Amino acid sequence: MRFVARYAPAAWALALGLLLLGPALGPGYLLTYDMVWVPDLALRGDFWGLGTALPRAVPSDAVVAVLDSVVPGMVLQKVVLLGALALGGLGAIRLAGRSTAARLVAVSAYVWTPFVVERLWIGHWPLLLCWAVLPWLVVEAARFRGDGRLGAALPFLLVVGSLSANAGVMSALVLLGVGLTRRGAVRLALAVVAANAPWLVAGVLHLDSATSSAAGGVFGVNAEGSLPTPLSVLTLGGIWNAEVVPASRTGVVLPLVLAGVLVAAAVAGWPLLRERLGRRTMDALVASWLLGYGLALLSWAAPETVGGLAGHVPGGGLLRDGGRFLALCAPLTAALMAAGAERLAGRWRELAPKVVVGVAGALLPLALMPDAAWGGGGDLDPATYPDDWAAARAALADPPPGDLVVLPFTSYRAPTWNGGRKVLDPLARYLQRDYVVNDQLAVDGRLISGEDPRVPAVLDALQEPDATSRATALGRLGIGIVARETDVPTSPAYDAPVAGTRIFHGASVDVVRIDAPVALREPPTSWVVALSAAWGAFLLLLLGGTWNVFSLLWSRMRTRRGFQ
Repeated sequence: MRFVARYAPAAWALALGLLLLGPALGPGYLLTYDMVWVPDLALRGDFWGLGTALPRAVPSDAVVAVLDSVVPGMVLQKVVLLGALALGGLGAIRLAGRSTAARLVAVSAYVWTPFVVERLWIGHWPLLLCWAVLPWLVVEAARFRGDGRLGAALPFLLVVGSLSANAGVMSALVLLGVGLTRRGAVRLALAVVAANAPWLVAGVLHLDSATSSAAGGVFGVNAEGSLPTPLSVLTLGGIWNAEVVPASRTGVVLPLVLAGVLVAAAVAGWPLLRERLGRRTMDALVASWLLGYGLALLSWAAPETVGGLAGHVPGGGLLRDGGRFLALCAPLTAALMAAGAERLAGRWRELAPKVVVGVAGALLPLALMPDAAWGGGGDLDPATYPDDWAAARAALADPPPGDLVVLPFTSYRAPTWNGGRKVLDPLARYLQRDYVVNDQLAVDGRLISGEDPRVPAVLDALQEPDATSRATALGRLGIGIVARETDVPTSPAYDAPVAGTRIFHGASVDVVRIDAPVALREPPTSWVVALSAAWGAFLLLLLGGTWNVFSLLWSRMRTRRGFQ
């Protein structure tokens, strides 16, 4: 029985991850909305932050490009997704008490939530990694506050939680909120700056394009089902894209039950949790919850304000999808649910009622959102890329100069080989070239402009009167290669013939080298120096973490062998 009590919560965390992903763990690549993984993501200048587009995928793309040179991309994607879900559940255990019932409830309350499901389905995997490490950061930060030592795991947790701008901000807020002390402020601040240096420096270098469309309201949180928006957000739901909302969230009863359970658990578990965590940690978690909830609601209550910040204040676009910040609410929510279950189970001395409380509490989130299971009922089927894509990539092994553009010049595809599921066009990433992609986004019939200044210039070039003048205009933009997907719906606004020499012709893709001079784009030396320093700080943090782990293992080994 002790064995079961000890390992059941961890096994439950892994089981929930397996159940949420289901078929996504099979052969192939999970391609859904913003989640685009390819067999071999080649390092390129854009991934370092040297491109013309706002560096939204810095440092995540570069990290994946390095790792998939060691681990195949297909395997790496599954390790990341399953690892994130399991790691999040295991972290929730650290916020619960010693009660097995409380730990089981904590796992379910942290993993099986609308936030996790909706962000998984929309493909925000760096955000899920941030969510996964937040409980661990709480524990490590509290430990640092107590003994002043940076734990061996802390640098790695901070890096994993900072693979995008939003994620880095939230990881920093939690770490500093819980762990900041007068004596340790400098060390924590340096660690936070190092983990976030790549996207921070790249963002500063792109200040001219660091504003987004002022149409902030389209990304605001929404009501789900019968719940008004504030209650939908309270249950960690309300994502702006209704296409990724589970059907069970659009009903009347289940979301309302979840809201009621959360409120009851908060009332019941508050005293116990505050006593266990201590005033400082509890206050930090409450502040994180209030900030996350407030920023999410701001995108609904004041969309014009959010839009104004996004459109006129560099970096203000981080507030546009306010629902991302609900990750800040997750640790306290799960911990309160666990504390409420522990308090309820503590009313009995007998084992049987405690088991009932633990099992019922662990299964309740699943019962309230059953259609999240097995990859949304099998919707998260992995895809296999067309055979001629690999041949096209091989044809570009010795590529002509210039960047790549893919036609039709639209952002999303819904290919039949992906089951008709929407996904950001993967071809440019697949072909291993620096590229220009259309970062405009159509939402509810509105076209939201992007940040890359070359995008409108490419669209203008496609409107030139003939193929030769189009090639000339593209060449002036630094574009030397045009790939055309022949099995994608098109329109004159986003596609037109371009004069060039065919490099490859396949069933679904053609690749041509444009017949025009190409103005090669060279990043300023100051950019290279600044980003080299930023990435150096990032790597130094990882090396420091590696040294801490090595030192810890060496110390333990010496102790066991009697050298101390």
